Order: sequence, then C-alpha cells, then structure tokens
Amino acid sequence: MKFAVYCSSRQGLDNEYIELAHALGQWIGSHGHTLVYGGVNAGLMHEIAQACHDAGGHIMGVNIEAFKHRTDPLVDEVIYTANLGERKARMYQMADAFVVLPGGLGTVDEWIATLSQLVVDGDHHRQIIIVNLHDMYGSLLQYLNELAQSPFARDGHLKRLLVVDNEQQMIECLNQISSKNNEK
Repeated sequence: MKFAVYCSSRQGLDNEYIELAHALGQWIGSHGHTLVYGGVNAGLMHEIAQACHDAGGHIMGVNIEAFKHRTDPLVDEVIYTANLGERKARMYQMADAFVVLPGGLGTVDEWIATLSQLVVDGDHHRQIIIVNLHDMYGSLLQYLNELAQSPFARDGHLKRLLVVDNEQQMIECLNQISSKNNEK
C-alpha cells in the first residue's frame, strides 16, 4: 500500500512529535508499504522518511520545483510538480490511504483538500487517519462536525476520517486499513 503522509516540515519540534513520526515511518517500512510525502529534507517529513528508510520501506517524494533544492536524499523516487496544487493532486492520486500528523496550515490544507476530493470522487474506500495529539486539531474537528450537521454539507463526509489521539491508536488504525486492503 501507499500511505500519503501530511505533517510539519518545521525543525526543532519536541521529541514526542519526532517519536510519533518515527513510529509511523517504521511501521510503513517494516510492513513493506510505500511512504508518499512532500519529499522535503526537514522536520517531521524527514523524520518519517528516515524511519521508513531504516526499516526498508520504499519512499516516494512529491516536491514542487521551487523546493527542489530541499529534496530529501532518502527518497527512492521523486516527482517534481509545478505548484502546490499539482503536488496535492499527485499525492492524492498515488495514495491508498492518508495519515495526518501534527503540522501547520499546509498540513491542514492538504488533508482538507484530500477530504474534499474523496467526497467529490465518491471514494468510500480510502480513509484519512488524523493523529490528534494533545487535541491539536480538536477545534477544527469540532467545526467540521458542526459544518457536517449544517444544511450546507452532505451527510457522511466525516466518516472517512479516523481520529486518533496517540501513537498506539494510530498503529491500530494502520493495521486495520492494511488488513482490509489485503482482503481485497
């Protein structure tokens, strides 16, 4: 399977975020899956790639031309796109499932765009795991739930989100998604 991961490229984050990224990368690599990520050699993005690489996983980076100089040397394959919109579209097309770790506005933009595209496509099979460590995305998730209940949204969109609070729950969701995929 190919797991697209959205997360921070910020340096100097607390160890618990780095450990979470390592756990995800290690799981992807040790289970023979492929990491699809922004391909940048920074922050949690690099930490996931390093752990995936160390565990023998395959790494695909989707980076924009403007950030070519920041491409992580760990990637096995790199795809360069003209802009962020094209990058999001390529990652969406390539992935079988999505994982959102802590991150900033870019991370939120990527997972909301992914959720929106899953809805447009009527894709009921691919899911997004949101790792809501320390309730980081709590207010946004509350807003999305309120929006889903409004007359402006169609019912069921948020069923594609699997919200977890910690590393153990993330691994359980990854195992479930992987098992379902193997049954196909």
